[in-house]
Amino acid sequence: MRPEILNPLFAEVTALKGVGPGLAKPLERLGLRRAVDVAFHLPTGFIDRLPRDELMVGDVGRTIAITLTPVDYRQSAGRGPMRVHATDRQGNYVTLVYFGGNAGWVKKLLPLGEPRRVSGRLDSYGQDLQIVHPDYVLPLDEAADQPEREAIYPLSEGLTSRRLGQMAEQAIARAPQLAEWIEPGLLVRHEWPAWRQALARAHADPADMKARERLAYDEVFANQLALMLVRASNRARRGRALVGDGRLRAMLNLPYQPTGAQRRSIAEIEGDLQQHQPMLRLLQGDVGSGKTLVAVMALLIAVEAGAQGAFLAPTEILARQHYDSVRALLAGLPVNVAVLTGRDKGRARESVLMGLADGSIDILIGTHAIFQEAVGYKDLGLVIVDEQHRFGVAQRMLLTEKGQHPPHLLAMTATPIPRTLTLAMYGEMDVSRLDEMPPGRQPIETRVVSEDRLPEVIDALGRHLSDGGQAYWVCPLVEESEKTDLAAAEARAEVLRARFGADRVGLVHGRMKGPEKDAVMAAFAGARTGVLVATTVIEVGVDVPNATLIVIEAADRFGLAQLHQLRGRVGRGSGKSNCLLIRGNTLSETARARLALMRETNDGFRIAEEDLRLRGAGELLGTRQSGEMRFRLASEEQLNTLLPIANDDARLLIDRDGGLDGPRGQAARVALYLFEREAGVALLRSG
Repeated sequence: MRPEILNPLFAEVTALKGVGPGLAKPLERLGLRRAVDVAFHLPTGFIDRLPRDELMVGDVGRTIAITLTPVDYRQSAGRGPMRVHATDRQGNYVTLVYFGGNAGWVKKLLPLGEPRRVSGRLDSYGQDLQIVHPDYVLPLDEAADQPEREAIYPLSEGLTSRRLGQMAEQAIARAPQLAEWIEPGLLVRHEWPAWRQALARAHADPADMKARERLAYDEVFANQLALMLVRASNRARRGRALVGDGRLRAMLNLPYQPTGAQRRSIAEIEGDLQQHQPMLRLLQGDVGSGKTLVAVMALLIAVEAGAQGAFLAPTEILARQHYDSVRALLAGLPVNVAVLTGRDKGRARESVLMGLADGSIDILIGTHAIFQEAVGYKDLGLVIVDEQHRFGVAQRMLLTEKGQHPPHLLAMTATPIPRTLTLAMYGEMDVSRLDEMPPGRQPIETRVVSEDRLPEVIDALGRHLSDGGQAYWVCPLVEESEKTDLAAAEARAEVLRARFGADRVGLVHGRMKGPEKDAVMAAFAGARTGVLVATTVIEVGVDVPNATLIVIEAADRFGLAQLHQLRGRVGRGSGKSNCLLIRGNTLSETARARLALMRETNDGFRIAEEDLRLRGAGELLGTRQSGEMRFRLASEEQLNTLLPIANDDARLLIDRDGGLDGPRGQAARVALYLFEREAGVALLRSG
C-alpha cells in the first residue's frame, strides 16, 4: 500500500482549489488527473518580463513590464477590438488592444487616469506601439505580485501557463518533506538539492538545471531499483529445472542451418532452463532474424522435459500466424500444438481447456485469452511473450502464476531497442541479441519518392503485379483518429480497385472484426489478392514471402522504428524486395533525417539508436502500451548520463545498505511509490 505520507499528493486534481469539472477536462487531455501529475508536469521554458521605466522601439518583440496610465478609450463598431490609449511616465504613447467585445470589463481593469503596472509583448502596428491582450494589469500596490520570470508549460486548449503555474504551487504545497534516498556521497558530488526543494525550484525557475537533474535522477533511480527488486525476487523463487533430452529437436528437419546468433541464443536459453531459478530473458532480434526458430527450440526443450509451453502473441492475426508456422516446423513430430484466442467459443474452446488441464496439449499459442482465470494448465513450464513491449509487468505476473512452480519466461521483441533503453525498460532481464540475418535474406532496396509522383508509383505497382508479384500499400496515420485512418485507407483501396480490379485489392484496418480481418489476410497470403491496402495493423510479424514490394504513403509521418517494422514485411522470400517511401513536399529536418537513414541502412539496431537520438527516450518508452515505463521527468540526454549512475546506486542500496529494510531503504521504498514503480515492492511481498 502507498505510504500515507504521499496521499495528499495523490489526491484527484479536483482537490486543488479552483479546479472543477470544466478545468479537469483540459487537464485530463494532458494526462494530469492527480495533484502529483501536476507537480511532475514541469515547465519547458520561461518568459523574462523586462522591467522598464520608458517605452522604447528597441523593445519591440520583447515581453516588458511597465507602469502606464490610461488616457483614452476607442471602441470599434460591432464586435471589433477595444483599444485603450495609455502613456508611460515620460508621456510616450502605447495602445493596449483587447479583442472579444467586453468593453465594460476592460474599462474596469484600466480606469482612465489611474496608473497600472502592465506586462505583455510589445509590438509595432504601423508607426504605433501596441500590446495585445496584456498578460498582467495590476494596481501599483500589487505590482510586486508580478513575477519577473514566468514558467511556460505544455498546454491544452482551455489552459494558460499562469493557471498551470498556480495549480503547480498548490500541488507542491501538498508534497511532503521526505527522508533522503540518494547515497550521501553522490548527493554531495552532484550538488543536488533535497527532493521537495528540487520540485519547487524546477517550477519557479525552469532554467535551474540542478533541480531538474535531481528530479530526473530520482525517477531513473526508482525505475532501476524496481527492476533490480523484480530480478532479485525472481532469483529467490524456486522454479523447476527443465532439462531436455534432445529427442524432439533431433527430429526437426530444418531446410537451413541456424545462424551463429541463433545457436548462441538457444544455448543461453537452454542454460537458463536447466536452473531452478526461473529464467527471465529478453530475446531481441531485428525483423527477419529468426526469433521463431529460437522460440520453437525453447518450447521443444520444455516438452522434452515433460512440461507444457505457452506462446503469447499481441494480436489475433499474429497468434494464428505463429500457430501455422510452428505447426509447419513441427510437422511429423509427436507434439500437440493448439491455439486459443478471444474469438474461440463453445466446443472448440472447451476442447482446448480440457487438453491443457489433462496435459494432452503440449504447446498453446494465443492472445491474452491464454492467461484468463478459466485457463488452467497441467504443468506449465515455459512462457514465451512475443512483442514484449505490449505486455506490462502485471500481465506477466498473471501468466507466471499459472504453473505449479513459477514458469520460465522468455520475452521477444522485433523492435531493436538501444542499449541504454534496454537497461531502463528490461533491467530485470538477461538479454540475448540476434544480430545477424539468416543466409539468403537480401537487403531491401529503399527509395524515397515525392507524393507528386504517385501516378508513376501506381504504374510501377501495375508492372509488379503483371510479373506475378504481390505488394503492401500502407496508408498514413492521420492525427489520432481511427476514423480518418480508415477513410484514407478506404479511399486508396478504391483508387487501386478502379485501376486493377476489385478482386485484386484487399483492405485491412484496425476496426475490422477478427474473422473478417483474417479472411482478407488469408486471401493475400494465398495470393488470391495482389495488393493489401492497410493501416499499420500489418506492422508486426505478418509473413507473405511472395510480397516483395511495400509502398508506405506519407512516410514522413511515421517514426523510424515503425518504418523499419513496416519495411520488414517484405524481403521474406528469396526474391529481391523494394520499399517505396512516399513523402510530402514540406519536410521537417527530423523527417528528412529519418527518411535518409531508412534509405541508407537495413540495420534495425542502428536505426533504434538514431530513433532515440531523433525522438527522445520518453516517446520510445511510451511504446510500452501498459504505460508503466513512462519517464516524465528524465529527458533522453539525462537518461543516457544518469542511468549508469542510478544503476550503480540501486545495486549499492541492495548489496551494501540492507535493501529496503535499512534506513536508506525505507526512504527508497517511499520513492518507489512516489514514482509509481511499486511493482518491485509488490513482487518482494508476493515472492
